[in-house]
Amino acid sequence: MPDRPLFLERASFHRRRLGDAARVLPVMTMMLLLVPVWWMPGSLSYAGGAVWLFGLWAVLIVVIRALHRALLRAEAATMRAEAPTGDPDAL
Repeated sequence: MPDRPLFLERASFHRRRLGDAARVLPVMTMMLLLVPVWWMPGSLSYAGGAVWLFGLWAVLIVVIRALHRALLRAEAATMRAEAPTGDPDAL
């Protein structure tokens, strides 16, 4: 029988899933950058490609900021959950 518990605490589980999302984000971004090349290589103009590129860039900035803030909150919640209850200086 393993020493670790079978199920993770909610805060730790949430933090790990957010970390997984942060690891997948670059791969998803590279795939989304190639969408115009895959779908419409002959019919997409340079202007349309530029709009797609800068639109994706703007959305990516918003997504990264939201993910960063969520990771900070999840890390703080994990630290609070793992802190011993008798030590007020642990937070």
